[in-house]
Amino acid sequence: MKKHSDQYRDSVFCLLFSNPDKLRRLYNALTGSSYGEDTPVAITTLKNALSLSLRNDISFTIGGKTVVLIEHQSTINPNMPLRLLLYIASIYEKIIPHRDLYSSRKLKIPRPEFYLFYNGSSVFPDRTVLKLSESFEKIQGNAKPNLELKVTAYNINAGHNKALLEKSHDLGEYARFVAVVREKETSGQSEDEREEAFRLAIIDCIEHNILREFFETYGEEVMKSLLSITREEFIQIRMDEAREDGLAQGRKEGLKEFHQEKLESARKMKAWGDPVKKIADVTGLSPRVIKKL
Repeated sequence: MKKHSDQYRDSVFCLLFSNPDKLRRLYNALTGSSYGEDTPVAITTLKNALSLSLRNDISFTIGGKTVVLIEHQSTINPNMPLRLLLYIASIYEKIIPHRDLYSSRKLKIPRPEFYLFYNGSSVFPDRTVLKLSESFEKIQGNAKPNLELKVTAYNINAGHNKALLEKSHDLGEYARFVAVVREKETSGQSEDEREEAFRLAIIDCIEHNILREFFETYGEEVMKSLLSITREEFIQIRMDEAREDGLAQGRKEGLKEFHQEKLESARKMKAWGDPVKKIADVTGLSPRVIKKL
């Protein structure tokens, strides 16, 4: 499950690379190609694909012949090849007219490429390849599977893949930004404190010329959009946490603190305009207590 601070970083990543010129430069840095400004780039990123929790970070076609999917992760997810399989199927469905599937001539479709950028705190190699075939059930004879999908994963933390981060100025600046956010964060922070740490990180980056132009343009928009982006995810997180941690917390002396967290959740949902009944269902608080907030 992602912390909100991770969602903040993910959202900056997606917004930063929503520009065709930046995507073209990033792809050139990844592959050693030399596509110029005249090479067309069409963004195909899926919005709310499959479900709210499964939408891809970045996808685009370049030159009309290649479709590129890029994911950003701050936690290690061994199921990324499977997720990207679902994404690429949705993207092909989006860019290929349905009637053409029944044509008597063979279709030419953009060749897919898959990349992952990792910047979490766990140990992760500089470069590795994640394979869909590693998730398949083993069968007798150990025959090679008829379906494969390979994801090239890069560690973009400080001290890793220096050459790549130098080739892609935008990616290098983003990696520096994540390092600043990590410096501002401390364990045990409340959601409001993590949000404030993120704001301070943006200010710090502007002062030190890290993604300065981007944050001067989009800094306020990033903070505003994050609050709405994470709303439903926030509710789901609180429901999951209540199920997973409720019994354990009830046995500890921290029961009062746990109650305060539920009150904080209720206040946020009330500010969003959610009805009292829904807030009660999510937090477990009584309608009487919620109305008094």
